[in-house]
Amino acid sequence: MLLSMLILSASTIPIVYFLGKKSPKAAAYLVALTCMCDIALLFTTLPSILNDANHIYMESYYWIPVLRSSFTLFVDGVSLSMAIVTLVLIFASSLFSISYMHEKKSLAEYYALLALLSIGLVGVFITSNLMLFYFCWELMLVPAYFIIGGWGYREPYRAAFKFFIFTHAGAVFVLLGIGAIFMVSGDLDIFTAKLALMANPDLARWILLSFTAGFAVKMAVVPVHMWLPDAHSEAPAPMSALLSGVVISAGAYAILRISLGTVFPAVIATNFGTQFLHALTFFGMISAFFGALIALVESDIKRIIAYSSIAHMGYVLFGLSLFPYNEAITGTTFHLVSHAVSKGLLFLTAGAVMKQLEIRDIRQMGGLAGQMPITATSSIIAALSIAGIPPFACFISEFLIFVGAFRAIANDSFYTVMTALMLIATVLSLAYALRFIGHVFFGQSKHEKIVDVPLSMKLAMGILTVLVVILGVWPTFFIHLITSVTFV
Repeated sequence: MLLSMLILSASTIPIVYFLGKKSPKAAAYLVALTCMCDIALLFTTLPSILNDANHIYMESYYWIPVLRSSFTLFVDGVSLSMAIVTLVLIFASSLFSISYMHEKKSLAEYYALLALLSIGLVGVFITSNLMLFYFCWELMLVPAYFIIGGWGYREPYRAAFKFFIFTHAGAVFVLLGIGAIFMVSGDLDIFTAKLALMANPDLARWILLSFTAGFAVKMAVVPVHMWLPDAHSEAPAPMSALLSGVVISAGAYAILRISLGTVFPAVIATNFGTQFLHALTFFGMISAFFGALIALVESDIKRIIAYSSIAHMGYVLFGLSLFPYNEAITGTTFHLVSHAVSKGLLFLTAGAVMKQLEIRDIRQMGGLAGQMPITATSSIIAALSIAGIPPFACFISEFLIFVGAFRAIANDSFYTVMTALMLIATVLSLAYALRFIGHVFFGQSKHEKIVDVPLSMKLAMGILTVLVVILGVWPTFFIHLITSVTFV
């Protein structure tokens, strides 16, 4: 099923391109239809994940014998959750692009790159082979670079180049870690390498640091965050939704799956293991405060949301530092899902506002709730979710993270102050969310004859809005999937 999904996605790329030459709208619909088919194929693996003793579905194919490397695809509860939310966001982005991008040129190339990006993104989540993982990790860069540069706003290629340089530099550390794992274990599978690393904890320390540094760049936590504000704000809104919703989440997923799930067990009982987790806590706290404080004073509508992404990756890194407390890891993983949907929606609504007003400064906005009611409703729900307000998606995930933090306090007093600081950071999140809502949608209207966006954009925002509410009220499906995975 997983191989069929990748083949289907790859085979549609040239069709999307040639179809887009005649009808960009048809190309967008084909990308959306492919995402729906991929989701359907993913759901066929559910019985194995829910009923098998190991709660995993795996496919392995003969590939590179000299490296003792199989072409291995798998999904468990965590990777399935990430793959589903990725495809949902690509589906929504393609629908949103129909009207949002219709005045742009070279749309056949745009939709073909969007289809190519989906392979890289989903591939990261569904492979256990580190070589294939690295291929998909790098594959994300190429279409993202050209989408940002080709269809961005003011200085698109400058922002795209910055994104490429930072993330490619981070990939060097990932490649070093992969090489070291092969040297130790003679294998490139994350599940079998775990056992080999247990016998070599000294080298495992350096592998752990190398992987985590590389993944942290993609995750855009302080101090390797500099690429994110420019890339997110300059990219077209559908690409911003994917960058903030999925691309940076891929970095967090990789830390959880590879750094913590594969390498960290070799050092978990040592002082280095404790110091490593404390360092993650510290950088998570710094990122949460930095992103929130900048978002509080920023006036560019997209840069506010971009800095919010840095803040939320701080929450995620804080949650990862609570490894292996079940509540914290469940909450952190679910936060990747809830943040992806909420932040993706928020970027789409920001793109809708920018398209209708043709301005970016929130100080020049106001009163749009009456003129753009659908966009306003979606944006307010997304912003409140990002602020951690019930009954929306991010409240549940943040609550679970803090439950895990309070459990950690009982065993390690270091987390007492850090947890208190992270609680303060949530207040700052509410502050910048309310400031955003107030400036954009309430107060006196400063623009006349503003109408809401076309139907395809409303539909894309509506789908994500419903998901934000459902995930906040009934998170059971994803929580059940996530808790079926055991990392230690």
